[in-house]
Amino acid sequence: MNDAVPRRKLFGRRKGPALSVRQKDLMQTLLPSLQLVPEPGRAPAGYFANASEVWLEIGFGAGEHLLWQAGAHPNIGVIGVEPYVAGIAKLLSKLTSLSPAGGEGQGEGTLSRPPHNIRLYTHDARDVIAALPDASVSRVFLLFPDPWPKKRHHKRRFVQMEMLDQLARIMRKGAEFRFATDDYGYRLWTLERLCAHPAFTWLARSPEDWRARPADWPQTRYEAKAIAAGRICTYLRFVRR
Repeated sequence: MNDAVPRRKLFGRRKGPALSVRQKDLMQTLLPSLQLVPEPGRAPAGYFANASEVWLEIGFGAGEHLLWQAGAHPNIGVIGVEPYVAGIAKLLSKLTSLSPAGGEGQGEGTLSRPPHNIRLYTHDARDVIAALPDASVSRVFLLFPDPWPKKRHHKRRFVQMEMLDQLARIMRKGAEFRFATDDYGYRLWTLERLCAHPAFTWLARSPEDWRARPADWPQTRYEAKAIAAGRICTYLRFVRR
């Protein structure tokens, strides 16, 4: 008999619309070359050929932000975590439109080699966080996560004090945690916990610091939809003390 307590689910559905034939093929052929297998204690730079730092994006959606960051910082290794199959497939499709040199290609094709500075994990982000050694990550992104708005579901929100303990453990001193949401309740929830946590300092000095995205923070498709629907987006930046 297994007496283990089931781990609380922090993300929503894994499956969405049916994948196209092309997307199914990419899930079988391209994804394995990018797949990260968490190995406890392994330095994250070991997953990449030449990476001066490693960044972690938790819930990359369709991959717009992850691809921009990886392209803008070729010397940074970017680990992206996303359990939603349709989002993973969309990211893989975007990758096939890139030439091997990193520029835009002439449409969908086949990559001659996987991107050198992107690795993906398609299950629970907690697996990756638990495996990473202390002070090994220089930046963490949590952009527009599921807000779990019903009070009975608040325990499923990714931002919890115990999770912040784990993020603080893997983040280097001076590392940055970036969080974005269009949900007012989740904004307050996150501010309360991060401002109370001894390992983090909020970087805001004026209202514009949370009302506007920095230049190196590209817009995601979900964010564009939220703005078009009239919802106010908040951008929070914290530094690891």
